[in-house]
Amino acid sequence: MRLGENEYRTTIKSKLNLTRREAHMFDAHAVTIGTHGMLLINAAMLCLVGWALWKAERRLESGSDWILLLMLCVFAVSGRVLLDPIPNVQPVTIIVLLAGIHYGAPRAIALATAVTLCSNLILGHGLWSLYQAVGWSAVGVAGALLSSRLLVDGRLNIERLAMVAAASGFAFDWIVSISALHSMGSELLLPYMVAGLPFDLLHAAGNVAFAAWLANPLSEIMTKHLDTSSPMAVNDSVSSTL
Repeated sequence: MRLGENEYRTTIKSKLNLTRREAHMFDAHAVTIGTHGMLLINAAMLCLVGWALWKAERRLESGSDWILLLMLCVFAVSGRVLLDPIPNVQPVTIIVLLAGIHYGAPRAIALATAVTLCSNLILGHGLWSLYQAVGWSAVGVAGALLSSRLLVDGRLNIERLAMVAAASGFAFDWIVSISALHSMGSELLLPYMVAGLPFDLLHAAGNVAFAAWLANPLSEIMTKHLDTSSPMAVNDSVSSTL
């Protein structure tokens, strides 16, 4: 009788161990996904985030500018984190640029800083975060300054926007490159920036692509949520931010 109990317990343990091994074999955490596969998953997740925010935006009342800015922040942070495998390609620059065009420099700076902080809490936060926030804030200020040339009769000039977006990619990267002076001599800054030109080109190309893809729909949404009860943010004086 004692032997039978031992055999029974041994059989149960064997079955449990087998079940655990089988579960591990079919566990999704054990699946190896290549770089391209992970990028496809990230792109799908970004599309899901964008779709959900678009559906949520349709329920907002017109003039909900601050709520929209929060939603843009969520999309920009998601885009930067999920597209991180592609060097320097993310939607943050074009979103901040459009925010500057439609809502003025103060809100664009707030958006740029919030996106930098939130995304860097995931990607890595440090001294460079300040330079990134300054770089994207400069993009937003540029959008506010050039709004009358980029937004004509309520419609975006996509060609001009694409050129400004491409230039913004280089400007942002060069501003962030200044942070390297904290760890190297000034004589190395120029070679450092030259070495980074391929990444600058990727940033510029990504901005042009996002401008072609996102600019018109985002512009329509931003225009819808301008607070018309007060002077339009696009006419805000940039000097008020300084």
